[in-house]
Amino acid sequence: MSSSAATYGSSVLGYPRIGPRRELKRALEAYWHGRSTQAELVAVGRDLQEQTWSELAATGLTQVPGNTFSYYDHVLDNALLFGAVPTRFAPLKGELDELDFYFTMARGRPDFPPLELVRYIDSNYYYRQPELAESTPFALHAAALLDEFERAKARGIELRPVVLGPVSLLLLSKAGPDAAEGFSPLDLLDRLLPQYAALFELLAKAGATCIQLDEPMFTQDRTAEDLAALERAYQTLSHAPLRPRILVTGPYGNLGDALPILASTGIEAIGLDLVYGRVSPDELAKIPGLRRKRLYAGVVNGRNVWRADNMVTLKYLSQLTEVIPDLVVSTSCSLMHVPCDVLAEWDLDGDVADRLAFAKQKVGEVVSLAKALTEGPSERWRKKPTSVHFKQKHDVRARVNAIRPEQRVRAPYEERRDAQQARLNLPLVPATTLGSFPQTDEIRKVRYELGRGRIEYPDYVKRIQEEIERTIRLQEDIGLDVLVHGEHERNDMIQYFAELMDGFAFTHNGWVQAYGSRCVRPPILFGDVRRRGPMTVEWIGFAQSLTDKPVKAMLTGPVTMLSRSFVRQDQPLHETADQLALAVRDEIADLEKAGVAIIQVDEPAIRELLPLRAGGRSEYLGWAVDAFKLATGGAKPETQIHTHLAYTSRIEVVDAIERMDCDVTAIVATRSIDWVLDALKERKLTHGVGPGVYESRSARIPDIDELDELLTEAAESVDLDRLWANPDGGLKTRHYWQLEPSLRNLVAAARRLRRRAAQQA
Repeated sequence: MSSSAATYGSSVLGYPRIGPRRELKRALEAYWHGRSTQAELVAVGRDLQEQTWSELAATGLTQVPGNTFSYYDHVLDNALLFGAVPTRFAPLKGELDELDFYFTMARGRPDFPPLELVRYIDSNYYYRQPELAESTPFALHAAALLDEFERAKARGIELRPVVLGPVSLLLLSKAGPDAAEGFSPLDLLDRLLPQYAALFELLAKAGATCIQLDEPMFTQDRTAEDLAALERAYQTLSHAPLRPRILVTGPYGNLGDALPILASTGIEAIGLDLVYGRVSPDELAKIPGLRRKRLYAGVVNGRNVWRADNMVTLKYLSQLTEVIPDLVVSTSCSLMHVPCDVLAEWDLDGDVADRLAFAKQKVGEVVSLAKALTEGPSERWRKKPTSVHFKQKHDVRARVNAIRPEQRVRAPYEERRDAQQARLNLPLVPATTLGSFPQTDEIRKVRYELGRGRIEYPDYVKRIQEEIERTIRLQEDIGLDVLVHGEHERNDMIQYFAELMDGFAFTHNGWVQAYGSRCVRPPILFGDVRRRGPMTVEWIGFAQSLTDKPVKAMLTGPVTMLSRSFVRQDQPLHETADQLALAVRDEIADLEKAGVAIIQVDEPAIRELLPLRAGGRSEYLGWAVDAFKLATGGAKPETQIHTHLAYTSRIEVVDAIERMDCDVTAIVATRSIDWVLDALKERKLTHGVGPGVYESRSARIPDIDELDELLTEAAESVDLDRLWANPDGGLKTRHYWQLEPSLRNLVAAARRLRRRAAQQA
């Protein structure tokens, strides 16, 4: 190992903030629903903050991050730290107190749509996107950050405050509705930097010795203008007259061209993601100025749950110390993307559990690696289980190896479209939803009681069927043209299917935050995947028996299953994707045998695995599209295949949508719909399209005129027999009092469009 007598530090870049038992989720929802007071909510938040500091300090970390807690979203927190309030929310400032104002920006209300919900880098977390304009005033509001620092200091713990770096904060924002044409948030950099300098001064006077500035936007391809802004920012901030040491981190990948720029500035430390952005020590040695910085070596994976390979990681760290002597062992990113504690899982198979590390265990790995780097590894430490090698299912692997190119190809689209219309006889601009309906407390309780063995399966089926019938009758009354069964039997679009396949393990408390109070429990994909039997036929078949209108079956696609699980690392992702695709293919065949005419294979996450840098995108999209086509390639021409994708303006993803050869593609695009309309105008999307015109994650109820305007604009660029009217996502998180009027307005807008088309014919 390292030949020096140096002592190496240990730290993490952030920690889960929802609590080990989702204490924050429960406190938030109790407050939002009027069951508790704001004081009670704040008390829970303070307790979670203090538990985190104390636990991290007790592990032996040499540095403890602070300002990582959030009541909803850390990006919004950082925007408000510097006073960046969108103009459209300004009228509420005198009406609401600070916390309720914050929640209104995040959650909206009927007269104030929330900030847009956008995926954070390439993680499974979503943030509320700040809106900026030329007139946006910046003013430092650091009271909460300083209060946390002082409370920790009173306990003998010095925090390293974590703040979004100025350039990433601006790049994560968008031009607000009041911004002038051509405005870019980056135009505000020179006005924002003095507020960072003012924050530095306050922290230095409070006794802070280091501040962490995260610049995640530079682990993806950036323009020369962006890189110049980064250099200007840190040349300026490193010369602030009174400040702590500055640590700039690049989580979520390789900093690329940004690394030599940061190394040339006067900042003291740089944090690198050395899991997803691994670079060799020799490459780092060639970067001028880097040797003089402190390097936070992010060698422990903050985004997956497998243990680090101890000896391989230690060898790499030892090589790093030869070129950069001042080294701190760290995580690749914040640990907010993994569950809290694997020891809370009492019934995981031992072969799986022994190879897992959740947030608490990853902190232990960081401390252990730093100790081994300093003192050398003990014999016991060398023997800890690391790599994952589970028994293979030879029938699964044989089937994957036998896949033929023709299995990924359907009949020509024009032939399919005619066959489907003859079978379905749908009107112009059919109105539908994308799957899930609200999950009531009663339905959650029924599922819980079945899982605990408190009710018999026939009683469970009866209760779910009653809810399905209620959902079908409501949709018939609203006037939707294609119905769904509501997914009442499903706890989650991933976990439901994973529980019905071999190769997955599940947790009881493995929650991670998706956004706000929304938490998910990603399954752990550890082995070869095989469907045990039909997964949805029982419920879809029952729903279809209740109505003469077509009921759309809902399946989760292979890439989304892959993206939103903690995935095995012992084989290429494309092999695992094909295993999942074969399971979906078999389910489609069973649904067709049951007479189902429309099947939606959701792939909202196909954009999520897209490499941040252009180099790997073509290869990824190649196998991702191939997996989808393998899943759907066996469908008959008269079976209409739908999919549901997250929005993206990347041209390569628009091309991939076309290559997926789906009969109808619904796109999450309500708040960023322009690119969809542009793609339609340029004839880049030639199959059926549903440009989501109703934002499913907002409590706001859109009116008929608004929906009519969006559908009419889409109709200018696409034949009406290819246009669909739908929300931009599932409705699981909505209430019926929000959902019903919204869907009635959607149906009315679609009918308006049909009437105008009939009058013009």
